[in-house]
Amino acid sequence: MDDYEMDPAEQEYWLAQVARLVDELDPVPPGLVERAQFAIDLEDIDAEVELEAARWADQRPLAGVRGGAPGTITFFVGDLTVMVNVTRTGEKQRIDGWLVPAGEHGVEVRVADHGSTATTADEGGRFVLTEVPRGTTQILVRMNGGKPRTVVTPTVEL
Repeated sequence: MDDYEMDPAEQEYWLAQVARLVDELDPVPPGLVERAQFAIDLEDIDAEVELEAARWADQRPLAGVRGGAPGTITFFVGDLTVMVNVTRTGEKQRIDGWLVPAGEHGVEVRVADHGSTATTADEGGRFVLTEVPRGTTQILVRMNGGKPRTVVTPTVEL
């Protein structure tokens, strides 16, 4: 079998055809670029603070509870576990959360196109945020004690 080399114009033509097919058959999901930009736009994080990304505690897809509400979600990173329970309250939602290890850590909930809401967990690690808008959401936990660090959860649609 002879090797066939395409001239640059032919190669460019076929690459354009492949790109067109990919765009047609497997387009970028709507809002993906905006969600990705939201997830990495952490301009308020101090450069001196260690930033860690949390992971889902369970790799299975999120299963909504009756009524479509997200229910309980757990994240972990190193020695920190973040568990939140989300309850819809009309157009908004209430987020009840628990941090392990417990402590008076800062908690910020960022919602795309809605800014953020912040609170401080109590000494038992519990926090509550009411009237949180729905949308692409990310939770930041600013750990107190020891070396300052901020933990960031993956974005989730709440």
